[in-house]
Amino acid sequence: MADRGGVGEAAAVGASPASVPGLNPTLGWRKRLRAGLAGTGASLWFVAGLGLLYALRIPLRLCENLAAGTSSLISGLIFIFEWWYFHKHGTSFIEQVSVSHLQPLMGGTESSISEPGSPSRNRENETSRQNLSECKVWRNPLNLFRGAEYRRYTWVTGKEPLTYYDMNLSAQDHQTFFTCDTDFLRPSDTVMQKAWRERNPPARIKAAYQALELNNDCATAYVLLAEEEATTIVDAERLFKQALKAGETIYRQSQQCQHQSPQHEAQLRRDTNVLVYIKRRLAMCARKLGRIREAVKIMRDLMKEFPPLTMLNIHENLLESLLELQAYADVQAVLAKYDDISLPKSAAICYTAALLKTRTVSEKFSPETASRRGLSTAEINAVEAIHRAVEFNPHVPKYLLEMKSLILPPEHILKRGDSEAIAYAFFHLQHWKRIEGALNLLECTWEGTFRMIPYPLEKGHLFYPYPSCTETADRELLPTFHHVSVYPKKELPLFIHFTAGFCSSTAMIAILTHQFPEIMGIFAKAVLGLWCPQPWASSGFEENTQDLKSEDLGLSSG
Repeated sequence: MADRGGVGEAAAVGASPASVPGLNPTLGWRKRLRAGLAGTGASLWFVAGLGLLYALRIPLRLCENLAAGTSSLISGLIFIFEWWYFHKHGTSFIEQVSVSHLQPLMGGTESSISEPGSPSRNRENETSRQNLSECKVWRNPLNLFRGAEYRRYTWVTGKEPLTYYDMNLSAQDHQTFFTCDTDFLRPSDTVMQKAWRERNPPARIKAAYQALELNNDCATAYVLLAEEEATTIVDAERLFKQALKAGETIYRQSQQCQHQSPQHEAQLRRDTNVLVYIKRRLAMCARKLGRIREAVKIMRDLMKEFPPLTMLNIHENLLESLLELQAYADVQAVLAKYDDISLPKSAAICYTAALLKTRTVSEKFSPETASRRGLSTAEINAVEAIHRAVEFNPHVPKYLLEMKSLILPPEHILKRGDSEAIAYAFFHLQHWKRIEGALNLLECTWEGTFRMIPYPLEKGHLFYPYPSCTETADRELLPTFHHVSVYPKKELPLFIHFTAGFCSSTAMIAILTHQFPEIMGIFAKAVLGLWCPQPWASSGFEENTQDLKSEDLGLSSG
């Protein structure tokens, strides 16, 4: 059954801060208690186990048994540590030690040492570069406003939706986009350069006001206030309009001086980034306030005026707005331009393409009818599009089908990871629900993707193999109260299961043998008699039986 608690929390962001006192305090207390118990479940079990051992130390004579079964105890402790290490780090501690430390001692260093220009070294460098690109973190094109949305979520739920790692990446982005080497020429820009490096939000807001005192036309100061101080989208839009007025003035001045020196060229690039950022956020404000056509116009103008800035992924904002307008022909035109083999893919592009093909067949689709008569050409195309999207990001269907709870999307995402799936489903779930039968077709077909890629970490079907670094990066990007989706599911190796059974059974037999030697001796003889039957054992058993019968008869006659 789907967990819908996170959807309700995400929807609570739209509520005003004044509604917080109206929440049911008993329900909040119960939720916090349940979350605390869930987080400390392992500790409670450990304490309970220690208490049980302490209570049974005298009946079981644990002190004597420890002296007799030290090896079994050590084996059990090793198994417990191995199990804990695997669940925490996703790899076997014994295997890691063997590969990292024992293999070099046994002659494994020869293969690792190679010349700088050798093919093996080139392959290693290529692999490392590929892993680095796979784990690259991207700015979320649909990221929310800190003051008007993220902070309101904190007011309502008491949870922090952004991690320190995510906010640190945003601080680096702000320094890259909004600062340059000529900031010392303008005192307001010097103050803002320090403001973007501040970790404390009140200190950043205070620095923005100081910059406005020095220069009332400081565009980046208005940007910071709109992002972090404004508590509503209306207030944020008002501040962004002031930033736009100041940004356009500075941009025109920089255009006139761009050829004077390399410093002026760097200043023009910075002012261009500021202007594009402001217009984009104004388009997002218009989209959130229901003026969707205005938002679409701003985005189209941006893409025409600044075509080199495709790395900002403004087309993903445009796709979402066009889907809200149900302008599916325009959506297809955007996909025809950006769903190209030479351009980087995203969950928004792949799943939007699947949604358009699903839309043509989903209304009349029935699993029973399809299994009886087979799939039509249009249905095959729709299923293939779904398989393509699921291969690119296998985490999305669980959020679209509400099998996992949604949270607020982070400010940065990892492509093909759980963070990208959350960001996509948070904004596009309504578009899938609007098309009748689309989620039904997705539910019937998405798991079939995994049959085509039985080993996704080694070989893909339409894309590169699935990167193995997504889980680690997503744990850094997503808050701790969210259960990170892992693909493919990690299973305990066979030798861990064998070690668990062997150590547990050995320890149990040792304790029982020391505690009840006579009973265990009889049990051992019986087991050996069943496994290794011997002729004299059966005859002796019959003689003993005859003796017992005669004794019983004598006693009864007496």
